[in-house]
Amino acid sequence: MSEKWLSIIGIGEDGLKGLTPSARTLVDNAEILIGGARHLDMVPDDGRERRAWPSPISTLIPDIVDLRGKRVCVLATGDPMHFGVGTTLLRCIPVDEVNIIPGRSAFTMATARLGWTRHEVDCLTLHGRPLELLQAYLHPEARLLLLTDDGSTASKIAALLSRRGYGASKMTVLERMDAAEEKRVFGTAESWDTPQTNDFNTVAIECISGPKTQLFPRTPGLPDDAFASDGQLTKREVRAVTLSALAPTPGDLLWDIGAGCGSVAIEWMRQHPRNAAIAIERDLSRTQMIATNAAALGTPLLKTVTGDAAESLNDLPQPDAVFVGGGIGAPGLLEQCWTALAPGGRLVANVVTTEGERVLFEWQENRGGELRRLSIERAKQVGRLTGWRPAMTVTQYFGCKS
Repeated sequence: MSEKWLSIIGIGEDGLKGLTPSARTLVDNAEILIGGARHLDMVPDDGRERRAWPSPISTLIPDIVDLRGKRVCVLATGDPMHFGVGTTLLRCIPVDEVNIIPGRSAFTMATARLGWTRHEVDCLTLHGRPLELLQAYLHPEARLLLLTDDGSTASKIAALLSRRGYGASKMTVLERMDAAEEKRVFGTAESWDTPQTNDFNTVAIECISGPKTQLFPRTPGLPDDAFASDGQLTKREVRAVTLSALAPTPGDLLWDIGAGCGSVAIEWMRQHPRNAAIAIERDLSRTQMIATNAAALGTPLLKTVTGDAAESLNDLPQPDAVFVGGGIGAPGLLEQCWTALAPGGRLVANVVTTEGERVLFEWQENRGGELRRLSIERAKQVGRLTGWRPAMTVTQYFGCKS
């Protein structure tokens, strides 16, 4: 314990009296206290050094690391390891040097007050994050808990739900839980009339769909009209097969090269909240379209790179999978992607031209992997009758790096 110079203590609205004896001892014995202004106000001023979090809080982390050797106590809201500052600190400080004592999290208290089963609820934070993240979690009968740090966020959530056809959804804002001034605000999204609440609160949502609700499941292969596009779009059926070949697993990073409107990268990220993707597209208007689609479909953290792939890839983090949807003819592109892939990484490339096929045939002949052709036909009106109209045949390459 003598080596553990940093303590991270979860504290609630009830302040010091809500701490366990061991947590209270660590607070009392600290030489330096760090936390938000409201947390520091919970500790009587006895002359010890105090540092309030700046914005962004990451700017203070190097200074905290430099305090090694002193007894430092960080006061955090609720559970520091659930969307909390504890996760940020442990990226720079070994856990062997840290005492972590969590308090009651906002999610735990909210589910207790609402009578919700915790493992059936999706929990996310909007602290310093785009509101559009919520879009990926919306489905009929979903129960959601959102941490917010802005008193106007509840009104923005209500507006978003109404636009998506979830106007009948029930909303509850829980403020200052466990304090004497604890308060709840109730309403529906379409009738929400509370423009401002306390800045730090928890918003609970019971999603209720309506006749105009837009349903976007996480299953690969969203409808083509879910994306704004100029025609450069991997069509629904081919996209589903492509995502299956790319095989996203939680926390994986995808490079989507020649991303078009970003459909593959967006669906990759929708598979799991920890998935990440970088869309590389040389057409500026399309990168703007990618950003629009990403926000609308709940993946606003999708990164975009504007430029030629061959010039852009060297500075990117190592991918777990690469999809080449355009630019296959660029000299050395497949070799560059294959070299960059992490062990076990997947390379998938789609082409519709004979020139593109030639590149894939040569690559497969030299490097192995699989080739397949995807042919889709859709029933279309032919005069007053119905006939089958084929889409362009897609040749797909798949390779896994041992």
